[in-house]
Amino acid sequence: MSTNNPTPRPGSAPRVGAPARPPQRPAQRPAQRPTGAPAAGSAAAKRPAPKAPPTLVKPAPKAKARRARLLVSKIDPWSVLKMAFLLSVALGIVTVVASIVLWSVLDTIGLFDKVNSFINDIQGQEGGTPFDLLSIASLGQVASFSTIVAVVNVVLLTTLSVLSAWLYNISATLVGGIGVTLTDD
Repeated sequence: MSTNNPTPRPGSAPRVGAPARPPQRPAQRPAQRPTGAPAAGSAAAKRPAPKAPPTLVKPAPKAKARRARLLVSKIDPWSVLKMAFLLSVALGIVTVVASIVLWSVLDTIGLFDKVNSFINDIQGQEGGTPFDLLSIASLGQVASFSTIVAVVNVVLLTTLSVLSAWLYNISATLVGGIGVTLTDD
């Protein structure tokens, strides 16, 4: 073995400071035209060659699913605050819209008139002024009350969510957190 050999041996690293040479490719021979084949400019040469049938490739065996066991040791209260606020606002919007739709459906089917006539029948003629349910539960009053309930729910749900995250962080420092197993399917 001589140390003056500039080409590295297979499997060995190049010398430090020596320029790396790209691997040598074997020389390619020009493609030869078979005997009796048409010349490159003829019409037969322009036709595509018949394609060989595709070779069947055996699919790789399915790998086993990977599993990772993780612990949720801390929950960021700021991210819980943002997420809880957005979800509680969405729930508040649903509450207001649902109460307005419910009131409209009840008014359309005539439930308020039936309740008024039922209470007036029970009250009788000597009861004084007739009872009117719509004066107590008009659409504006129902929408206002449901909006107040939605705002209170936004404040309460956001506060309770942040408090829950804070309590989880305290308890997770004592017991280590909740174990979660993730799989790669």
